[in-house]
Amino acid sequence: MSVTDLQRIAAFRLSFARRQAAVVTEVPGGAVVLDPEYGASYEHNQLVVGGMPDPLGLPALAERILGHLRHRQITVLDDTTGIDCAPALTAAGYSHASQLVMAYSGSATASAAAPAAGLPAQSVAFADLRPALLSQLRRWMPQAEEAVVSQLADRRTARLRGAEQVRFLAVHDEEGTVGSWADFYCDATQGIAQIEDVVTADTHVRRGYADTLLTTALRHASDCGLVFLLADPDDWPRAWYVRRGFKTIGRFHVFTRAEAES
Repeated sequence: MSVTDLQRIAAFRLSFARRQAAVVTEVPGGAVVLDPEYGASYEHNQLVVGGMPDPLGLPALAERILGHLRHRQITVLDDTTGIDCAPALTAAGYSHASQLVMAYSGSATASAAAPAAGLPAQSVAFADLRPALLSQLRRWMPQAEEAVVSQLADRRTARLRGAEQVRFLAVHDEEGTVGSWADFYCDATQGIAQIEDVVTADTHVRRGYADTLLTTALRHASDCGLVFLLADPDDWPRAWYVRRGFKTIGRFHVFTRAEAES
């Protein structure tokens, strides 16, 4: 994989953020993306930048353009810019996390592991996926208000605008309950696809469902020369993706500050 691949992925992510947003305000090197309907979602209310001409000015810029929100989030899709702006943002109270950009280095027709027998992944409507999303979110966030949980589930519908092709993939158990799911985004014209949010419900782990999802997504991406996903460098799925043919080619940076003064 080359630097050009990383630049293509950054451009895809910035385009996705713009396309799914309800309100977009352009700034040097990126855009402010907002969606008041999903005010609890950091993903849908943030500043997304590639290269920034003034990295040290990011804290002041964020206050000016995100000052009406209780949170601040800045996603930086350029490693050098992320490193350069980190001291000023952490001094301003932001936490700093990295996202590994992992590109598929094998054949985009099948994953390294076989899918679970008799349980193919299917494209589903959001309405079919929503009960499983809500149930898992409540397990992850037992103290969250129900309105927040609903927003974090329903925000997925905004992603349908993000790319030329967006699919929600799901694996059902023998009783027809959704046990695992993932998003698939594709721009066939540009030959690029993303696999996002691969999740297995706590009630359905260790059944091979995630392998089924990954295999299905890679088959959907068979016409794309560049297939990628984002992973937490400190979480176990990173190694799981490596075993299935994904290779780290770079990183993005995410800076967040919660419960900021409005």
